[in-house]
Amino acid sequence: MDLSTIACLTFLTVFLSFLGVQQLKAGAQEMVSMRVNRIAGDRMRGALAGIKKKNDNTGTGRKVLEITGKLFTALKAAEKVDAQLAKADIPLKGEEFLGLIMILSLGGGLFIVLLTGSPAAGLLAAVLGAYLPHFGLRMAKAKRLNKFNGQIGDALVIMANSLRSGFSFLQAMDMVRKEIPNPIAKEFGVALQEMNWGTPTEEALLNMASRVNSEDLELVVTAVLIQRQVGGNLAEVLDNIANTIRERVRIKGEIKTLTAQGRISGLIIGLLPALLTIVIYLLNPDYIKLLFSSKAGLMMVSIAVLSQILGLTLIKKIVQIPV
Repeated sequence: MDLSTIACLTFLTVFLSFLGVQQLKAGAQEMVSMRVNRIAGDRMRGALAGIKKKNDNTGTGRKVLEITGKLFTALKAAEKVDAQLAKADIPLKGEEFLGLIMILSLGGGLFIVLLTGSPAAGLLAAVLGAYLPHFGLRMAKAKRLNKFNGQIGDALVIMANSLRSGFSFLQAMDMVRKEIPNPIAKEFGVALQEMNWGTPTEEALLNMASRVNSEDLELVVTAVLIQRQVGGNLAEVLDNIANTIRERVRIKGEIKTLTAQGRISGLIIGLLPALLTIVIYLLNPDYIKLLFSSKAGLMMVSIAVLSQILGLTLIKKIVQIPV
């Protein structure tokens, strides 16, 4: 048995022992959860059962994630991941997402080590496997947020017209839920459901703003809360906010068009060194290996990577203009 195999087995032993201790700590939390389920009303349990039934139909892959995710039940990090998954509208629990990271990281690393026999390649694969879920989560959050911000102007117009027609504020929100597709329909639906279960309107709106994390929605919620305290024409307030949001979207589109050249330049600058390295390695491996086997070569590579990061950061700062 070589040193790399011994190191991998030692790491797995320590890691799984740590997770076992965390699982023992999760027992108290599971007992509290069972008591809450017994206290909750039939309506709440029915809704949760419906959600659970939908999740159970996702196949064997979800079952594996559920089993692996139980190892992370006691970790506080799972609660933070839950909030991020809610913002991205990904149907996973926080512990399941952490379990996915563990499977991709450890499984990918061990597979590459057994395939190539190189601990360095296995470590690189493990790091990549741990990073990919975070990257996907961040992209999903940004995509959903952009789609939500694109819908909020139309939602405000519908709410303002509904209020002018004599509808109440809750009926206006329900009209948005029915007329506009997800993600805004889902968020308004959750807020309405919270209100139906007895949550105050102000708290439900603040919860929605916290879940979405949109500056435009925070502006709307702040205006609604102020109007509910001091009074005024809410329909006119919503119209003014809708016009403001439309102007912001228009200005952002113009800025994106004007900075397209800079963003493309940053993309080319970031990808060109990596692509050239791969091409040279395929054409003449011995020529490029010297760069990674000598002390001077490694120092040059380190300086080049730091320069790339600095350049990409500066380009990103230049092309990102806050509105």
